[in-house]
Amino acid sequence: MVLRTTLCLAAVGLALGVPLVWFATRYVETQLFGLRGGDPVSIASAVLLLLAVAVASGAWPAWRASRLDPMVSLRQE
Repeated sequence: MVLRTTLCLAAVGLALGVPLVWFATRYVETQLFGLRGGDPVSIASAVLLLLAVAVASGAWPAWRASRLDPMVSLRQE
């Protein structure tokens, strides 16, 4: 559940961010030498890197949550 929430947030961010990249291609083309603004390899590598960071950041809390006993957690509240 923890990892799913993390990945959902990352997916929403990517769903909003990737179309913005396509609209900003003219500016990117003027700033980067020898790279097209809509270069699919660069965009795909950035998306994969962001997903890898999201999985890595959600894995630790998910691992800790999976080791918790639900009855102990409910008694503390």
